[in-house]
Amino acid sequence: MPATTTGFIGIGNMGLGMALRLRDLGFAVGVRDIDPAREAAAAAHGASVHASAAALARHCDVVVVAVVDAAQCEAVLFGADGAAAVLAGGSCVMLCPTLSPASTAGFAERLHALGLDCIDAPMSGGPARARDGSMSLMVACPDPVYERHRQLVEALSSKVFRVGTRAGDGARTKLVNNLLAAINLAGAAEALALAERVGLDPARTLDVIAQSSGQSWIGSDRMPRALAGDLVPRAHTTLLAKDTGLAIGMAVDAGYDAVLGRVAAAAFDSACRAGCGALDDACLLQRARDRPALP
Repeated sequence: MPATTTGFIGIGNMGLGMALRLRDLGFAVGVRDIDPAREAAAAAHGASVHASAAALARHCDVVVVAVVDAAQCEAVLFGADGAAAVLAGGSCVMLCPTLSPASTAGFAERLHALGLDCIDAPMSGGPARARDGSMSLMVACPDPVYERHRQLVEALSSKVFRVGTRAGDGARTKLVNNLLAAINLAGAAEALALAERVGLDPARTLDVIAQSSGQSWIGSDRMPRALAGDLVPRAHTTLLAKDTGLAIGMAVDAGYDAVLGRVAAAAFDSACRAGCGALDDACLLQRARDRPALP
């Protein structure tokens, strides 16, 4: 078992799966989360629980940040009781949230100024795949940093994609991926709502789509539970609303008009404004069903 503790700050749906994955493989794991229930779940599997990000970081040479957004990253790394100030020189921070490229590069620069390495490593695939190690990691960092932490990164994921050495390239790749995921999910919801509107059995139609050219991973993952009325959040609607907003911002910065992306972003934004932000993003099916009929 590795001698040093790997710390996880943020053990929500993805972070907890990642932490438990490492415990399964014999790693010493420490955790910090604002939700005591999440900490208790990790502790039940042998993880150590710490009272703050700083308290956790004192025991680690790698800290995996798996919070929601840039503001939370700022708080847990550089705020009061943040991890960055107490990590030993040469330690590493792995950034796994979906962030803007500018935020990721900014965090990496500030960490480097403190003598710390940074791995830009956004994740994709959902909690079950985080737990079994089959999620995707989009990794950008200098080659020597990757080699120092290869064992950890490859323990977390069997699908590691080295997308570059520049901090922010992981973020860019994740935003492109999530924009397409949002387009696919919005499209799958609309297609099934149309199937129902023209009198087709939606479950049977989904079976056809799953074996045909309309199939998408996210549609196949979300639509069965949407049809069952199961909107317990595995991925809150707010997340793709945030991610599509970041992706459209990146597109604007690049001078590119992401037409379908803007439509998908509007669908997620509308769902959040309608009070669906805390629901699973499979709620887009009901949103599509509720669309008024043409006159």
